[in-house]
Amino acid sequence: MQVLSTQTSYLESKIAELDFPLEPANLYDPLRYFMQLGGKRMRPMLTLMGAALFGKPAEKALHAALAVEIFHNFSLIHDDIMDEAPLRRKKQTVHTRWNTNVAILSGDVLLVKAYQEICKQDAAVLPELLAVFNQTAVEVCEGQQLDMDFEQQSDVSIPAYVEMIRLKTSVLLGCALEMGAIVAETSLENRKLIYEFGQHIGIAFQIQDDILDLYADPEKFGKQVGGDVLANKKTLLYLKAKELATPAQLQQLEDLVANNDPQVKVNGVRNLFDALQIKQEARKLMDAHYAVALKAFDSIAVPEASKKDLRELAAYLLVREI
Repeated sequence: MQVLSTQTSYLESKIAELDFPLEPANLYDPLRYFMQLGGKRMRPMLTLMGAALFGKPAEKALHAALAVEIFHNFSLIHDDIMDEAPLRRKKQTVHTRWNTNVAILSGDVLLVKAYQEICKQDAAVLPELLAVFNQTAVEVCEGQQLDMDFEQQSDVSIPAYVEMIRLKTSVLLGCALEMGAIVAETSLENRKLIYEFGQHIGIAFQIQDDILDLYADPEKFGKQVGGDVLANKKTLLYLKAKELATPAQLQQLEDLVANNDPQVKVNGVRNLFDALQIKQEARKLMDAHYAVALKAFDSIAVPEASKKDLRELAAYLLVREI
């Protein structure tokens, strides 16, 4: 879609202009490397589009948008360490290419850079921007902790899982949109609605990511396919399988979780999920959150024509190839 291409190109040019010192090289080279790995730049794009939705030129929200993207990348660097992930966007993760200590410290600096960027916005809106941004930063950490806690728990429920992904992933999408709305100085009600829209789009997006982790084309996904299975993560697919499986299938799932052969494990889990139609069940929940998102979006008090780009982007994000 045209708006995606235009905004991505604009954001890439601005990200390329971010000024990282040359020394110490082992602190800043990883940041230059990681920030240029690409991606759709969805979160900063949402900030720009959030401002535009309420009548403000998108460029007026640039520093807030860059702050969101920098924070997102900080969280990815640290998440990759905790997940022991070898790849990010088809490239080596920072801790793999350098080492864990370098990745931790570089990530820490990136978090500070996010605050430096957000402080470049107009002083009149800065307190509200920081309040939303700070709350979101805390919630993202809470979500990551819950994700790690779930690895040690045997009784994780689907509602608890959805709350975890709401915190870990979707609140940042809501934050990105609301920050654009704050820059545009729209009403509090519109801010709440655009946040709600982003939050439920985020939940739907993460459910789809769970599906893609096991079913995506490896050439297009950019991450290790089956990574969640190999890490024994309690994704929505896994939890739904436990809910629907017969006793014999539950035993099969337990045996696969304990299997140390990566290919046997991933293929076996995929075959079991296919038998239980888990992908279809996950899509039902994804579609339900998408519907909630659209209901909030429809209630935003701006002309319908102003909503076109965001509506199309939301639809586009949820038709990634599976």
